[in-house]
Amino acid sequence: MSQPEEPRRSASPPPFDARAFLSQLTLEPGVYRMLGADGELLYVGKARNLRKRVSNYFLRASGDPRIESMVSQIARVEITVTHTEDEALILESNLIKELSPRYNIVYRDDKSYPYVRFTAHEFPRIGYYRGAKSGKDRYFGPFPSASAVRETLQTLQKLFRLRPCRDTFFANRQRPCLQHQIHRCSAPCTRLITQEDYARDVSNAVRLLEGKADELAKELAEDMETAAEALEFERAAKLRDQIAALKRVRENRAMTGGAEDVDVIACAPHASGSCVVVMSVRDGLNLGHRSHFPKHSAHAAPEELIESFLSQHYLDQPPPPEILVSHAPEDCEWLEDAIGRAAKRKVAIRRPQRGLKVRLMEMAQNTALQALSSRLVEAASMDARLLELQQALDLDKPPTRMECFDISHTRGERTVASCVVFNQDGPLKSAYRKFNIETRDSGLGTAESGTRDSGLGTREASTLGEVTSAGSLETSEGDVSSSARPALPESRLPSPESRPVITAGDDYAAIHQAVKRRFARAKSGESPQPDVLFIDGGLGQLNAALEALDEVGIENLRVVAIAKGPTRKPGLEELILPERELPLRLAPDSPALHLIQRIRDEAHRFAITGHRGRREKARLASDLESIEGLGPARRRALLKAFGGVAQLRRASLDEIARVEGVNATLAARIHAHFR
Repeated sequence: MSQPEEPRRSASPPPFDARAFLSQLTLEPGVYRMLGADGELLYVGKARNLRKRVSNYFLRASGDPRIESMVSQIARVEITVTHTEDEALILESNLIKELSPRYNIVYRDDKSYPYVRFTAHEFPRIGYYRGAKSGKDRYFGPFPSASAVRETLQTLQKLFRLRPCRDTFFANRQRPCLQHQIHRCSAPCTRLITQEDYARDVSNAVRLLEGKADELAKELAEDMETAAEALEFERAAKLRDQIAALKRVRENRAMTGGAEDVDVIACAPHASGSCVVVMSVRDGLNLGHRSHFPKHSAHAAPEELIESFLSQHYLDQPPPPEILVSHAPEDCEWLEDAIGRAAKRKVAIRRPQRGLKVRLMEMAQNTALQALSSRLVEAASMDARLLELQQALDLDKPPTRMECFDISHTRGERTVASCVVFNQDGPLKSAYRKFNIETRDSGLGTAESGTRDSGLGTREASTLGEVTSAGSLETSEGDVSSSARPALPESRLPSPESRPVITAGDDYAAIHQAVKRRFARAKSGESPQPDVLFIDGGLGQLNAALEALDEVGIENLRVVAIAKGPTRKPGLEELILPERELPLRLAPDSPALHLIQRIRDEAHRFAITGHRGRREKARLASDLESIEGLGPARRRALLKAFGGVAQLRRASLDEIARVEGVNATLAARIHAHFR
C-alpha cells in the first residue's frame, strides 16, 4: 500500500550572508538599499566608503532598537556606485523622496518656497510668486510660508503704494481701481504718478527688502522735514506714516541679533513623532518659520533628523551662507561641501555657542516644542474621533482611510465631483481627486453640451481630474437632505451605454459616474480602497453610489450618506446607512460627528474650487467661440492682449488688428460681432 505523499513545504529564502557580501563590497562612494524577504525597501543610505559604512550594520551591535530591528529583516542589499560623494548624497535624497523606505526619515514637503517678485516693467508690479525664476524679474526670499509673503506685500503696499495688478489689467485701465481708493496703489495705470516718482518708491521698497531700513528711515526723515518746510503737509504726513511703519520693521530686525542671511534649524524629537523648525532670516529680517513633521520610526536621534533634513531640503532649495543647527550632524563637513557645490558658494553649518545667535536658536527650539505639542494633542484627538467613529458605524477596527464625494455646479453648468481623502493624520491632499462630469443641456440655464470644456478648445472632459490646491469655502450645489429627495428610481439612473454624458443638474447620475470612475481604479489595484466612503447628500445619492459600487464589483465597503437634516443646521446632520430604515443621529458634541463634518466641509470646498475654476475658464471665452475663423490660439492671444472679453468688446478695429495672428478680415469680423 503506497504511503500518502507529504505536502510540499515552500522553501524559505536563505538567510542573508553578511560576511560574504562584505568581502566583495567596493571601497568606492555610493548608495546602498536594504530590502526585506518580500522585496520591501527597508532603508536607503549613502556612504563615502561603501564597505566601511555597510559593515557597521553587521559586524557589531549598534545598541539602537530601530537599527537592530531593521538588520534582522534584511534579505539582500543592492549597491549603486557613484563617481563622487556628492552624487551619492543627491541620489540618496532622490530615492528617499521617491520610495519612502520604512526606516528612513522622510520629509513630505514638495512645495517650493514663495518669493516676492518685482516684474521687469516701466511700472513694476509686486506680487506673490512660486515657481521657476525668470532672468528679467527681481525676486526676494525665499519666504518660509505664503502668509509671510502676503504680510510683506501688504506692508509694501501700505508704505509705497506699488501696484499689485497684472500687466493686462494695467494696460487697459481708464480710471483708478479700488486699490487706489483705499490708498494701496498710486494708480500708475492712469498716470496719476510719474514714472520717476514710482521708480523712487520701487527703489525704497527694494532697499527695505535688502535690510537697509535704517538708512531708508533716515532719508525719509530728511524728506519729511523738507516737505514740512515747503508747507507740503500732505506729503509730509505720508512720509511720517512710512517712517512709523519702518520703525516696526527695524524692531523686527533688532530681534534677529543683527544676523544677515541665516537659517536656524531646531529639532524637537519624540518617539511617536518629531518636529523640525526652520526659521529664516534674510537681510536682517526675520521672515518667519516653517514646521516640518518627518515620517520616521521610533528612537530616531535628533542628529539624524537634522542630517536627513539638510540633505533632503537644501539640495532643492537655495541655502543661505550660514545654517545654524540645534544638533550637529555626523557628516557635517560632507553636507557643507555638497550643499555648497549645489549652491555654487560656500555654506557653513554650525551649532551656535554664544551671543545673539544662541538666542535665535532658543527661539527656534521653543517654537519646535510648541508645534510638536500641538501636533501630539491633535493626534490624540484624532485617535479619539476614529475610535468613536468605529463604534458609531459598527466597524471592525478604527478606519485608516476615509473618502468623501460631493458634487458642485451652477444650475447644471460645468459639473465637478470631488473626492477628498482623510487618514489618521488628517487630510491626505496628495490623494485628492476631482472629476469633470460631462453633461448635456436640459434647459437648466447655461449648461454645457458635449465635451466642450473651457472655450479655449475642446478636450476630453471625462479624464480623471488632477490634484488641485486649496480654495475658498462656499456651499456646493450637490447637498440634498434625505427629507428633500426620495429613493432613486431605477429609471432615473443612466444606462452604461449613455455614460459619461448625463443630463445637466442630475446629481444622482453625477455621483454614480464619479464613484464608478474612482472605484474602477481601486478594483484594478491602481489606488487603495477606503475603509469608509462618505457621500454628501441624501438617500438618492446613497442609492446612486451603491449601484456604482455594485457595477464595479466592490463589496463589503461601509457607505454612509451625510444629510444636513430638516433644519440644515450644523450639529443636526443625519447619517443614512443602507441597512437602517431611520437615519443615525450623533450628539452635537460627538467627536465622531466633528470628524464627519470636517471631512464633509473639505469635500464641499474642494468641489466648489474645481467647479468655479472650470466655470470661470469657460465663461472667459464663451463670447468668442461662435466667431468663424477664431481658433484657440487666436482667442488666447486676444485675451492676453486685452485682459478679458469686456476690454476686447470696447476695443477699436485698429487695436484688434494689431494683435498677432489677427488679419484685417478677422479683425473686422470680431469688431462686428460685438456690435
